[in-house]
Amino acid sequence: MKKLSLILVFSFFIHTVKSQWLWDFGVNASAANYLGDIGGGAGTRKNFVSDMKLAETRWNFGGFVRYKWRPKLSLKLAVDYLRLQGDDKLSANPGRQARNFNFRNDVYDVGFTGEYFFYENNDLGNTYRYRNGFRAYIFAGVGGFMSNPKTLYKGQYVALQPLATEGYQYRKFVANIPMGMGFYFTFNKKHRIGFELNYRKTFTDYLDDISGNYPNVDPSTEPIIFRAQELKNSNLDIDNPGLLDSHSPGSKRGESQHKDSYITMGFSYAYVLRGKSSFYRTRNTGFFSKKRKMRKIRAKF
Repeated sequence: MKKLSLILVFSFFIHTVKSQWLWDFGVNASAANYLGDIGGGAGTRKNFVSDMKLAETRWNFGGFVRYKWRPKLSLKLAVDYLRLQGDDKLSANPGRQARNFNFRNDVYDVGFTGEYFFYENNDLGNTYRYRNGFRAYIFAGVGGFMSNPKTLYKGQYVALQPLATEGYQYRKFVANIPMGMGFYFTFNKKHRIGFELNYRKTFTDYLDDISGNYPNVDPSTEPIIFRAQELKNSNLDIDNPGLLDSHSPGSKRGESQHKDSYITMGFSYAYVLRGKSSFYRTRNTGFFSKKRKMRKIRAKF
């Protein structure tokens, strides 16, 4: 039954692509970063990009298909593979430095968005050939992602979700809300080069595996959770040794009042399928179009 459903969906998709008038398929390469409980400035957590660590910016690669549904609205389905990363060693917050945690999360993201064009010029250079154009847009939609945070421990990356590091088994698949803005140039009717900023608001606080309090377990039996213990046994110069003791069973481990989020920003290339569209047919619907049908006028006697 599942195979039959997939065949029907695929057949409908192929038929739709051939029958409609404006589709483009593309790929993108971007920079990715996140806002969460690791890293940040000297104070408490701040909203949006003000608390990000640019040194922890990583990569994002993906592909998409887009359909121009209305003159001012396109629909896009995108799939992305990106990496998020953070390290308390880079934080300016002494409490986070003493926590001594790090993470890496390879995220698989799927998003369905609507793009609204607030500015467009379909004839750059006023050539009257309508071969090159420009569009700027804002977008929002719904999506979901697969999350699997890991930490570097004794030279190896260890998956954290199975360990329930705060006594809570959070989900790996989570919904999100993608939103942002972008633009693209169309060259020779077929090729599009674009730039896009995509901010994902998520419904989890465990992108980095940190949210609430330390579990009530013996730190000696769970050293991968109580990473402050590593600094106690090192030769590092700690300004306030008491901060290390504050990372103990039942004490605060993260900020649970804000959900984590992540952002990507980069370039894309898309190829436009040949077909009818309001963009292309502008040349053929003018008064002097060769395809314009003229009504025959007969004299009356």
